[in-house]
Amino acid sequence: MLGKYTSHSIEETAEIARKWLKEISVKYADSNTALVVGLSGDLGAGKTAFTKAIAKELGITDEVTSPTFVIMKQYPITQSSTPWKKLIHIDAYRLERAEEVQVLGFGELVADPKNLILIEWPENIGPALSSIQAYNFIQFSVPPDTDTKKREITFQ
Repeated sequence: MLGKYTSHSIEETAEIARKWLKEISVKYADSNTALVVGLSGDLGAGKTAFTKAIAKELGITDEVTSPTFVIMKQYPITQSSTPWKKLIHIDAYRLERAEEVQVLGFGELVADPKNLILIEWPENIGPALSSIQAYNFIQFSVPPDTDTKKREITFQ
């Protein structure tokens, strides 16, 4: 699902997230490592809204919020139609060096193919992501001079 998509609402963002998840689930079903996805964009650009939509689609009923202060949250996935058993949500906004993510057991999390890892602010830990085989990057932006709900989501 490469390319740029425009969302005008939370519902449209959720639909984009559903389509992406369906495609990526097939593509990485036989991966031997976790799927790691960097979610980049300014504050309020839609990173957490996208993550909430993914969590809902995976059958997660817990409230999903950005882990800005705790850095990482983990959610069990009970849905059997996905290759993953755990959603790991990391917010690297407050991290200053790539080494800081290692304290979370990042190497072990990435090594487990049953993990789907979504990382907000991946640019803050770029060197820790450089050697990951199954890495995807999604850019979120608010176009200038548009309505406040419009978002552009670019899959790279």
